Amino acid sequence: MHTKPRSNPPLHLFLGLALALFFWFASWSHLGVIGEYAFFPQWLGYILVVDGLVAIRKGSSLLRRSPREFVALFLLSAPIWWVFEGLNNFVLNWHYLTTQPYSIAQIIIISTIDFSTVIPAVFETTELLATFSFIERLRARRRFDISPRLAWILMYVGAFAFAGVVLFPAFAFPLAWIWLVLLADPLNYLRGRPSLLRQIEIGDWRLVIGLALAGTICGFFWEMWNYFAMPKWFYTVPFVGFAKIFEMPLLGYGGYWPFAWELYALYQLVWGVLRRPARAPLIDNTHLYPYNVTRL
Repeated sequence: MHTKPRSNPPLHLFLGLALALFFWFASWSHLGVIGEYAFFPQWLGYILVVDGLVAIRKGSSLLRRSPREFVALFLLSAPIWWVFEGLNNFVLNWHYLTTQPYSIAQIIIISTIDFSTVIPAVFETTELLATFSFIERLRARRRFDISPRLAWILMYVGAFAFAGVVLFPAFAFPLAWIWLVLLADPLNYLRGRPSLLRQIEIGDWRLVIGLALAGTICGFFWEMWNYFAMPKWFYTVPFVGFAKIFEMPLLGYGGYWPFAWELYALYQLVWGVLRRPARAPLIDNTHLYPYNVTRL
């Protein structure tokens, strides 16, 4: 594996570490208004720390090579998570505890700011994992034949999964974390955009596994930092609500795998709809992420 020489720690790594540690303390100690609004700066700190570690390990990072795209991830993240908040009105799997009542306007503003950290956290963690040799060993594996027909079948399955979540939420609630990737990624594949299906087709599992592991790592930190926080969330999940790690049932952590894949698929879909060259912030200048997209 060819990597750039390691560089000195960037200043934003130390800024991120300070933010993460201070607001972790403020959140868990319920330090007044600072602890109440700790979520965004705490996760901004996490994102800056991980970006700084990437810069050390490979000499480049998303923030260094493309600050505008770094900021754009925050803007894209919030509306994507609001989709899942909307689905929760059907499945009712998670709920929020607050120290005081909030107006609708306050909920929308505060939640949107907090939700903006989701995609940057997962993508930065994926890029950090990609600097390790065990991820590199996942390339050039067995190839699979994926036809346009299979892509269409997956999209139909995704559409039926969404209908199941809306119509039968008590039983189909796990599909809330799967349907979007079944719709968006095959669509990207058919349109010639970067997609997970394309990576599987050529036998390259780096991105698939990297995203899944990054989702799990971020999920662990989401649940851990939430546990003693206030405001916080908790879960009421039918059938599988046992063996909790923090507030999340053990089996629930499996949902972070397809969730991370959905974030990537939706990211590529949005770039495609905006008619801009599809890009991925995970690894720069590799064959994995073509900038020039052939549209069918």
